[in-house]
Amino acid sequence: MQVEVEAKFLNIDHGKMRNALERAGAKCEHPMRLMKRAMLDYPDGRFQANEHRKRLRVRDEGDKIVINFKAKNDTNYVHEIETEVESFDKMIQLLEAIGLEVYSRQESKRETWHYKNVEVVLDEWPWLDAYIEIEGPSEKAIQTAASDLGFDWKDAKFGSVDTAYRQKYPGMTKNESIGDLKDVKFGDALPEYLAKRMKKNGQSI
Repeated sequence: MQVEVEAKFLNIDHGKMRNALERAGAKCEHPMRLMKRAMLDYPDGRFQANEHRKRLRVRDEGDKIVINFKAKNDTNYVHEIETEVESFDKMIQLLEAIGLEVYSRQESKRETWHYKNVEVVLDEWPWLDAYIEIEGPSEKAIQTAASDLGFDWKDAKFGSVDTAYRQKYPGMTKNESIGDLKDVKFGDALPEYLAKRMKKNGQSI
C-alpha cells in the first residue's frame, strides 16, 4: 500500500491562497473542476464500522476515473490503494455485481497545485467553508510547505473531509459522517441532518 501524509487547513479564502501559491513558486496542475464520487460498502456496513476508518470509492476527477481504498491507522498516516479505471459507471456496476452497494453519492470541487515535493489542493464541498489540503511523502515535507505558505502547524487538521464538517457542524459525533447522507450535491438545500447538528451547538442556520 502507498502511505501518504495529509493535513487540512480550514476556512481558507481560495483567492488569497492562489496568490500565496504563486508567490511561493507553486504551479497549478489542474484548475478548479467538479468531481463526483460513489462510496461503496457491503450490505453489513463493514467499511463504515470502526469509526469510519475504511473507505472504498469510485471517483471521477474530471480528467481521469479512479477506484480508491483508504484505511487510516493510529497516526496521521493513511494506507491507500488507488488505480485508474476506464468508466465511472461500469466500475460501480462491477462492484455492485460482487455484492457491494453505493451508500452515498457526493460532489466536490478541487483545484490541484504542485509545490516542491508536495501537492496542495483547494477543496470545496456542499454546505462547507472552503479549505485546503497538503499531501506529501512525510510529515516534515508538509510541515515545511505549510510554513512556507504562511500556516501555523498547530492549526492543521487530520482525517477525511468529515473533520471539516464536524468543525462546521459540532453536533456531529466522531461516528457520524457526511457519507451518512445518500446525496451530497451542490445547489441542494442544507439537509435536516446537518441543520439538526448545527442546532445542537446553539448555532443559527
